[in-house]
Amino acid sequence: MAHEVVFFLAPDDAAAAATRLRGPGEAFDSVACRFVEPDSAIAEWDMYFEEPSAEPPPLEQLLGWAWPEWVTAPLNDGVEVFALPKRLTRALANASSAELEELAGRWTRRLRSEDGEDMTDDDLLAVLRGVARIAASTVKTGGGLYSWSF
Repeated sequence: MAHEVVFFLAPDDAAAAATRLRGPGEAFDSVACRFVEPDSAIAEWDMYFEEPSAEPPPLEQLLGWAWPEWVTAPLNDGVEVFALPKRLTRALANASSAELEELAGRWTRRLRSEDGEDMTDDDLLAVLRGVARIAASTVKTGGGLYSWSF
């Protein structure tokens, strides 16, 4: 499980890859959270907008979904930089409050079933709202939406 996760807006893959060693810092518009797996979160969010449902997907269905692509090749240091799919970025940018609330509830239930009391203590709805805000900026200004984690 990633200890620190930052979702951020970057102008391109090269700029996102350059965050690998130190993280995005204050140079990029970002939203941070802790103790979640960004790749499974991104896959679940994408699945939600493609196949809306208030219920968490079965694990087999989630594992079979298209997962985000690495911006930099993974090394043994635990740092990962992923690019969020463009369709997910657009979906988050256009999401209603009700959709974000339903997705946050679904995401919370899945994490609680997997992690129990060790689940993140972040407000997952606030995280999703922040990521949706950055996604809207991404759609307006160009660039891409990424995650950095350690």
